[in-house]
Amino acid sequence: MIGVLLGIAIVEMLVVHLVVVAWLGWWAALVAGVLDASLVIALIGLIRSFRRLPVTLADGVLTMRAGALKSVTMPVAQIAGLRPSWDAAAIKQRGLLNLALASWPNVIVDLHPPLVTRRGGQLHAVAHKLDDPVAFHAAIAALSRSDGH
Repeated sequence: MIGVLLGIAIVEMLVVHLVVVAWLGWWAALVAGVLDASLVIALIGLIRSFRRLPVTLADGVLTMRAGALKSVTMPVAQIAGLRPSWDAAAIKQRGLLNLALASWPNVIVDLHPPLVTRRGGQLHAVAHKLDDPVAFHAAIAALSRSDGH
């Protein structure tokens, strides 16, 4: 989905550049072009960060990341379970962090006790769009069995 957004941003950059050239001249188009190019470069950096900063499960700690944008770390012992289903109201729920960005999440991790955020709020659940949700469910289940949950 973010790749599609990148494609749309590039097309938009070219169209806006041509409109600004026709309407305001080359200097304004140069400024708009520099701004658009910097945003496209930032978007490319975000896309590359998804591979560099994946979701990890190691040493009893689950780290869920949305590339370089956002990250949350939780002890595996704090995972209350994985939701089997959810609706749009559940995704908008206060206390749920949605790391799926521009797509529908395929995993929701419920936490108990909730994590306390930097701003003092409580995080009860984390939603994410993972490449292999079945393997994620299996890994969490295996850890839960070995911890005696």
